[in-house]
Amino acid sequence: MDERVLFVDDDPNILEAYQRKLQHVLHVRTAQGPHPGLREIQEKGPFAVVVADMNMPLMNGVEFLKKVREIAPDTVRMMLTGNSDVKTAMDAVNEGCVFRFLTKPCPSKLMGDSLVAAVQQHRLITAEKEVLEGTLKGTAELLTEIISWVSPGIFGRAVQLRNTVKSISAKLETESPWETELAATLCQIGMLALPSETLARVSEGKPMDDEDRKAVEGVPAIGHELLERIPRLENVARIVLYQNKRFNGDGFPRDQVAGADIPLGSRILKVAADYHELRTSGQSRQESLKTMQSRDGWYDPGVLRTFGRESFSADVQLETIQIIAMPFKELRAGLTLASPILTSEGRMLVAAGTAITDAFLVRLRKFAVTSGIVEPIEVVIQSQPA
Repeated sequence: MDERVLFVDDDPNILEAYQRKLQHVLHVRTAQGPHPGLREIQEKGPFAVVVADMNMPLMNGVEFLKKVREIAPDTVRMMLTGNSDVKTAMDAVNEGCVFRFLTKPCPSKLMGDSLVAAVQQHRLITAEKEVLEGTLKGTAELLTEIISWVSPGIFGRAVQLRNTVKSISAKLETESPWETELAATLCQIGMLALPSETLARVSEGKPMDDEDRKAVEGVPAIGHELLERIPRLENVARIVLYQNKRFNGDGFPRDQVAGADIPLGSRILKVAADYHELRTSGQSRQESLKTMQSRDGWYDPGVLRTFGRESFSADVQLETIQIIAMPFKELRAGLTLASPILTSEGRMLVAAGTAITDAFLVRLRKFAVTSGIVEPIEVVIQSQPA
């Protein structure tokens, strides 16, 4: 077996015995005591299995395995103890979530069989995780592709939002920043449920009537309903639901959630979305920030302060950006569009601000053959400061 097993015990003689008996069939490492064990996991992990003694100084086996669960949740945990009372077993199962509870002295065959079962359990856990992550990534890419082709304008704004949200999240050092970035990319997926006439007016920035505005207000709820059905996207769905909620609790959805109870990702997304809306209306960076700072109760003060500093840095960086025009045949993945790509009939295929991917290129080449594409293509190039 290639998977590694860590034995943790305060008795060096016991650890040496494990190492001697099992080194020919398993990759065995040992740690003398709970704190060295935690360091081993953090510095030398991951481990498929951790086997811990119950009676260790400073931290017993249950407390140790509980911490292992926090820092390495995919590692399968086993307990060894000379005390076989029911309470110890219950604590090990309930708090440490142990896979096997073994008593000393443990026969070699029982230990071997238990380790084989634990390694197989670890393989099941990691395989399931890989399937889920692969499915999640594929689903997110598919949804993004759908948005980009159904409504390039909406997708282009989503790309801008994602970049801004990513920058703010990095400064705030948020947990699971991928959730907020994905929420920014998919925050307008509910638009796909709007009537085509309404969607066209929104995409093209045309005036909307009361019916249009009411439909658009419900877009976050539709997005939430779509995304919460996908495993592991529950938090992303909630961020999308509260994306337009003001910090003081006003706005959609009309409930009692306010302040810090609003998901942090939603508070970040609110700041980024309103900023881009103001910039699109013609306001400068300074004017947009001043307008936002005057809106009492709209934004999380900490997020707005962080964004104010970050947007200044972004504007400085923009001074090194150049826009160049190139023929379509030279377009390649990784470039960002400075202006939309249009068909020869004037239909927008891809919005400005979109990062070109290999999948985009395949479809664009088909359009170039069947419908023709307006050339040259304008792209953003980051030049190196002198």
